[in-house]
Amino acid sequence: MDDMDFPTSDVPVESVTPDELKASIDAGEDVTLLDARMESDYEEWRIDGETVESINVPYFEFLDEEIDEDVLAQIPKDRTVTALCAKGGASEFVAGALNERGYEVNHLEEGMNGWARIYEAVEVERYDGAGTLLQYQRPSSGCLGYVVYDDGEAAVIDPLRAFTDRYLEDADELGVELTYAIDTHIHADHISGVRNLADEGVEGVIPEAAVDRGVTYADEMTLAEDGDEFQVGNATIETVSTPGHTSGMTSYLIDGELLATGDGLFIESVARPDLEEGDDGAPEAASQLYKSLQERVLTLPDETLIGGAHYSDAAEPAADGTYTAPIGQLVDEMDALTMDEDEFVDLILSDMPPRPANYEDIIPTNLGQQEADDDEAFELELGPNNCAASKGSLAGD
Repeated sequence: MDDMDFPTSDVPVESVTPDELKASIDAGEDVTLLDARMESDYEEWRIDGETVESINVPYFEFLDEEIDEDVLAQIPKDRTVTALCAKGGASEFVAGALNERGYEVNHLEEGMNGWARIYEAVEVERYDGAGTLLQYQRPSSGCLGYVVYDDGEAAVIDPLRAFTDRYLEDADELGVELTYAIDTHIHADHISGVRNLADEGVEGVIPEAAVDRGVTYADEMTLAEDGDEFQVGNATIETVSTPGHTSGMTSYLIDGELLATGDGLFIESVARPDLEEGDDGAPEAASQLYKSLQERVLTLPDETLIGGAHYSDAAEPAADGTYTAPIGQLVDEMDALTMDEDEFVDLILSDMPPRPANYEDIIPTNLGQQEADDDEAFELELGPNNCAASKGSLAGD
């Protein structure tokens, strides 16, 4: 869409940056968005929020000199509207066409691609271990990562390739050395940054249990086995095997305070079990997930925080703005965590959303079996993550 050559409007078109739009949404301001992408793209992935009104009118409806009155009737004339598209070209054209007709419309710089570059670091205030723990949040896809730092050292868990430079810059600003880059598993929704950080001198760590899936770069990594520990200043990161979402799914207990569960357990749902062995292998993987949750996760103290690698639109952040919650709270809120195994498996298999976009390319890329340059990698991971078993929340069911 944005590769087309659109005519330039005679009326000035103002723009808003993704960060400015995010700040308005976070502040609870009323925001009206005109999404000019195709309906299929809009339905799969869009910007939402409690105070966001989102209208989908594809850009081609505005190409004719005489725009249909039924189209114009969908656009509010009593407020400012922000037009958006994939990369920013079509939305600027649409905004100009509407401004010429008396509407007040600006457009989102770089469109959804720009939205996907927002990456925020929020301190986990309830973390009471050594040092400081930050949660990285990518609102476009709900991806989460973690950085713990203490006494001049730092480790990042589940880094994204697109933000390789960001981790290094943040470590430099904090006055620490990024010593470890750790993956919880072979991701299916985004491109891992572990190898890129390893190229920058950071020690890359992947689960030993994931190697048999066909990892081509295992010899270049430290392989984490169940019970292994990594020291970051005075903080300890303990390896906890939690297969289910994948055979190599591994959690990391950060100084006994927060369990970074990857895609094993989220604060509003549990993992989907079909991304490694498909539908045929999903029942066995779901049973494996049940055992991991019951024997390795829920046996931890109730006050232990859970921090997954994703959050969905159904998730409510904690008071500190992070998507974390104590185990005891999740047990109280999520019936899936108190079911017997057969009930659990039936529930998980009955409510799986579509698989992540481009997962058939993302997985081999993360295994090292397929190459993608930075631009290709960024494009592959655009869209919703869909790594949970349910589109909605299992909490409160």
